Amino acid sequence: MHIIHSAPAAAVADWREQLRTVISDGASLLRELDLHPEQVGLSEAACRDFPLKVPRAFVRRMRRGDPQDPLLRQVLASAGELAQAPGFGPDPTGEVGGANPRAGIIHKYRGRLLLVVASGCAVNCRYCFRRHFPYADNRNSRREWQQALDYVREDSSISEVILSGGDPLVAEDDHLAALCADIAAIAHVKRLRIHSRLPIVLPDRVTPALLDALNPPGLQSVMVVHCNHANELDDAVAQAFRRIRERDMTLLNQAVLLAGVNDSEDALAELSEALFERGALPYYLHLLDRVQGAAHFEVDEQRAQRLHAAITARLPGYLVPRLVREIAGEPAKSGIPPLPPLA
Repeated sequence: MHIIHSAPAAAVADWREQLRTVISDGASLLRELDLHPEQVGLSEAACRDFPLKVPRAFVRRMRRGDPQDPLLRQVLASAGELAQAPGFGPDPTGEVGGANPRAGIIHKYRGRLLLVVASGCAVNCRYCFRRHFPYADNRNSRREWQQALDYVREDSSISEVILSGGDPLVAEDDHLAALCADIAAIAHVKRLRIHSRLPIVLPDRVTPALLDALNPPGLQSVMVVHCNHANELDDAVAQAFRRIRERDMTLLNQAVLLAGVNDSEDALAELSEALFERGALPYYLHLLDRVQGAAHFEVDEQRAQRLHAAITARLPGYLVPRLVREIAGEPAKSGIPPLPPLA
């Protein structure tokens, strides 16, 4: 595991400034890492199709001079994204159409509903299942958010609201505070779940004001972060996790099984151990959502089953995430049974 220690707090810029100064072109990213385009297969055409975007705080955790660095592979645009792959498309999890009943709402599962709070993110992960999502059709003004919340108010079966995006934590604190307070005022909503990559890639976003916004009285708040490799977890992330847990928020992690990033028994076991050491419980290990442009990340199901069986044999049960696939139209995520471990 590649251990990185954070810069002193005084040396770290405000999170908004860090967001404004993300690296957004491949040449700059490779210069930071002492790499050349031919070493990594950088594709400017892929960048034009889905822009490259990565915070410097995340880049500092990458290994300089290593074209196979697992963090770099997650954000670097490559020519493989331009290939057409059978079975891969723009809406792999069935979020467009009937599951998107009005702007800002995705409602696929009974009892819970997702709000698309923001269209942007601090990082563009190349395997993102929403890289083709129609964000322009899902933007809401403050008044329109009230109309979206009317949808929640009118459906008493909804006990959990999920904030997602993009990444909901790129929204400003006052917007999040108002939105969460309105959700808390809906009597049948019991839980607020926040899905975010920012505590990992931009941990300085986890401020006291943000946590105040996400903890309205009357709701249980759950933070689900997205970390795929133990090298993503530096001192600053550990501090962000501690701040979250000090507010009595449940802290879970969901990862995606990615070829060339974490598709080994050691990588998955180290990820679970590192997460738990910092206070996050491994929750889901997703098979890749088959989004157009991400086929080169796919790990076949049988290999995934054997890897999962291997970590099940190696780790205590509470450190083993559930292996799942999301299938469009199904009433819940589909669990995948294990096979015997790899030899």
